[in-house]
Amino acid sequence: MTQTILDDGALAAIIAQGLTARNLRGQRVLVLIPDATRTMPMPRYFAIVRHALREAGAMQQTWMVALGTHPAMDTDALNRLLGCDLTKLSHDESDIAVVNHAWQDPATLVQVGVIDSDTMARLSGGLNSDAVPVRINRAVLTHDLVLICGPVFPHEVVGFSGGNKYLFPGISGPDVINATHWLGALLTSYAIIGTANTAVRAVIDYAAALIPTPRFAICAVVTPAGVHGTFVDNPEAAWAAAAELSAQIHVRWLEKPVQRVIAVLPSMYDELWVGSKGMYKSEPVVADGGEVVIYAPHLHEVSVVHGKSIREIGYHVRDYFLGQWDKFAHVPKGVIAHSTHLRGVGTWHDGIERPRITVTLATGISREECQQLNLNYADYRTIDPQRLAAGDDSECLVIPRAGEFLYRLRDC
Repeated sequence: MTQTILDDGALAAIIAQGLTARNLRGQRVLVLIPDATRTMPMPRYFAIVRHALREAGAMQQTWMVALGTHPAMDTDALNRLLGCDLTKLSHDESDIAVVNHAWQDPATLVQVGVIDSDTMARLSGGLNSDAVPVRINRAVLTHDLVLICGPVFPHEVVGFSGGNKYLFPGISGPDVINATHWLGALLTSYAIIGTANTAVRAVIDYAAALIPTPRFAICAVVTPAGVHGTFVDNPEAAWAAAAELSAQIHVRWLEKPVQRVIAVLPSMYDELWVGSKGMYKSEPVVADGGEVVIYAPHLHEVSVVHGKSIREIGYHVRDYFLGQWDKFAHVPKGVIAHSTHLRGVGTWHDGIERPRITVTLATGISREECQQLNLNYADYRTIDPQRLAAGDDSECLVIPRAGEFLYRLRDC
């Protein structure tokens, strides 16, 4: 398949055409963007989109980093993300503000509705019937338009990322975050990653429809090579088009399973909470009894935000938790979901846990902590990814820059 890369001129034309179709005269626009854990040429989009919004008549632009539960970005990190000096920008362009979402601060949140028990049961296919209050950053109510601007990739919780996911969990409160991530865990990443129409997506889209402010989206399909496509439309339509292209761009097909994967993480994954994507994206091609090695010498942290809870429960398969729920009911479901996603599918019966594959950390995390987390340990200094990649072992797959391309078996 020929892959077209959009230059700045083509990208600007697509975005300008999409935004000028709306009447933005005098409007305050809330722009939701990813943090540094997603591949996205944000300096390009920041320059092009803010110019296009201004040309379309927008009066005020608030650019909010849709962190979900990721750590907040300081000024230096934001400068790197957006490719500019924000202190100078605030002086030169007074209509622009850049802020972080603060999911743990109740004062920043407002309730826009409830997903009632019957609706949740219907959307989840009967897997969950708990009513969920829908809380979101109150900035959605103080602006005239919410503009989502972010990439779309295969995703372990929702099937494909992007679109309304920048609202939930991007700028939401913990209720929807925990509910959607737990639903994804019940379904398992193995089953839904790279699938467009999932129950989790249905819940997210339902919650988004409760927001009274108009929504619009710029959904991008990007790789390190560049921007392959950008779609500007309502969030559901823009996301659907981007997900269709992502399925062509971001999926690598194998003819048969491998025994071992070396998932080499890029530096943008600086904690296991996000670096575990190296496991999610390769799990489908690992043979039963095989191994995924997360290779990241730079990674020393499990999670700045959730580390305490993760260390309390460790990493286990889904049924380990379901089979003894009383022991874990106090733990946020989003944390348990992360635990099950990284450990992969498996069984728990008669007190014995049997994961389908082994997960090994070859990182800056110590052997002792790996044991505490219920993960295997390998000294990264004993692993040479380049040598392994150049070798002739067909049972070992080395994935450079692991975490965004999904690997699947062709007959699955």
